[in-house]
Amino acid sequence: MAKRERVVRMSVELPLWRALTGYRVLTMIYAVLLAIFGKDNFGQQRFERPWVAVAYLTFLFVWTLATLPKVRSAASCTKRFLVADLVVALTGILLTPLADFDSQSFDGPTLPSIWTAGAVLAFAIKGGWRWAAFASTFVAAANIIQRGEPSRDTYHNVLLVWVASIAIGYVVEVARASERTLARALEIEATTRERERLARDIHDSVLQVLAMVQRRGTAIGGEAAELGRMAGEQEVALRTLVSSGLVPPTRVSEDAAEGAVVRTVDVDDGEGPGAACDLRALLAPHAGSRTSFAEPGAPVLLPAESARELAAAVSAALDNVTVHAGPDAQAWILVEDEPDEVIVTVRDDGPGIPEGRLAQAEGEGRLGVALSIRGRLRDLGGTAELISVPGQGCEVELKVPKAPKVSRGKAGSAR
Repeated sequence: MAKRERVVRMSVELPLWRALTGYRVLTMIYAVLLAIFGKDNFGQQRFERPWVAVAYLTFLFVWTLATLPKVRSAASCTKRFLVADLVVALTGILLTPLADFDSQSFDGPTLPSIWTAGAVLAFAIKGGWRWAAFASTFVAAANIIQRGEPSRDTYHNVLLVWVASIAIGYVVEVARASERTLARALEIEATTRERERLARDIHDSVLQVLAMVQRRGTAIGGEAAELGRMAGEQEVALRTLVSSGLVPPTRVSEDAAEGAVVRTVDVDDGEGPGAACDLRALLAPHAGSRTSFAEPGAPVLLPAESARELAAAVSAALDNVTVHAGPDAQAWILVEDEPDEVIVTVRDDGPGIPEGRLAQAEGEGRLGVALSIRGRLRDLGGTAELISVPGQGCEVELKVPKAPKVSRGKAGSAR
């Protein structure tokens, strides 16, 4: 079955990109008007070589209008465009002394003027404060080179652009992180409401019928009692499934540079390379009247093959409980999701394993624990530890790393 994929786009993107689009247009117009009507300190036309200014500002005018679609979203604002846009700004700064001979003597505006800040802001909105620091550093160097002998005002303006762009980039990153958290909270809330609705519907129909069959079968006796017992086991298993919920969606927050995207992927069957699988869904069917299942509230994700092999090892451990502890033995399954590994503990209240019995079983060719449990875990790069005290039951602790350290192979299935 194919994966179902849903994408939630963050609203913080649109206002920022719209503001940047307007800023670029307005500052481009400002740079053109400043070149036309601007005067030097003596009231004269400020350009000794006006053709340089005309050529650059004409290109700036065309470039700004032609690239408006590029600054409408993070997806369209590519890295290649950002670099080209920054080169346009730096070129204008460095061309200023060629058009205005006095630009190095007086702290006058450069050819692109404050349009340059728009190029830096694009870096900040796209990639955060680190990208902003990268772009503003090049702008600062170009301004210092253009001035020749920079004054205190030059350093002040350079520092202002550098700090402001980094601050904006940091705010963008914080906003995106907040919205990713909000999106996950909304997804969890929606999942919880749907789970509660399903639980009410199932409780009002299927669970009540199963409970009635169990009571009536027990009262009638005979073959009906066996049917009642089976109905009771199915009721416990269904209640466990309802309380744990179906497999919740796997939420993947992509790199903020991609435009603050939270991608929700429902993994149905764990098929395909690199597929993830929720271990809880594989172990939940084992829950019943004689098997208790304790799980975390969040998905326990493992590579699909690892999850299936671990579930098979748990099944083998439960089979051993049935065979050696008796059909009436009580069993418990505990799942722990640690940062680097997943731990599954299977415990029973049977008579336990006599000392030396496992070695004797291996010598007789009975390799259930050696292959079905320890062999599987060894192939996954994990461990299987068996603790048993005669008269006090048996406990099997299975540990599997989330990133297998060795190549996995199929372990034997004989018990």
